[in-house]
Amino acid sequence: MGALPRLSLKKSFVAVAVLAVMAVAGCSSDSDGGGDTSKADKSGSASDAGDPSASGEGAAPDDEPLAEVQGNGITLTVTSAVRDSGGFLTVSGTVNNGTGGIWVAGEWRSDETELKKNGGSLAGASLVDPAGKKKYLVLRDTSGRCLCTKFEGGIEQGKTVDWFAQFPSPSGDISKAEFQVPTMPPATIQISEG
Repeated sequence: MGALPRLSLKKSFVAVAVLAVMAVAGCSSDSDGGGDTSKADKSGSASDAGDPSASGEGAAPDDEPLAEVQGNGITLTVTSAVRDSGGFLTVSGTVNNGTGGIWVAGEWRSDETELKKNGGSLAGASLVDPAGKKKYLVLRDTSGRCLCTKFEGGIEQGKTVDWFAQFPSPSGDISKAEFQVPTMPPATIQISEG
């Protein structure tokens, strides 16, 4: 008599488990097929967000670079230009070495005596406000080191590395500026507020 209740309880547990599995399977098949297309729409928009050709309302604007310039086998991409409340503008992005060997960024050095000791770096970068006819140079600390990326050891062939350069911020009503490094064409960039 004692074994009978256990057997019923076991059967009840198995029945509940089977029903739970069927319910979960039924829910997932309802959302994948039938008339509910919300899952298909969501996955479609997620894959389209990274596709620049599918620039709809839901596409993420951060996926597209602000600018990209090429010269001497080097590709410089600007991904952000953010003005902060402290009066600085930080420009950042990536640089890809498409040359035939290690690239040391020697041509991007600054001509300024104080910044020459930075070696291969973005010390020679500048930001130009064409409307206000002002040129902004890379900031430096009290030791004369630029507030920018230094490419110590160079960049190997085919490699891409991140970079940044910090400048005094153009006035708040300036929303576009030209970013330039020596030997590369200027790149017009959109300034965003941090």
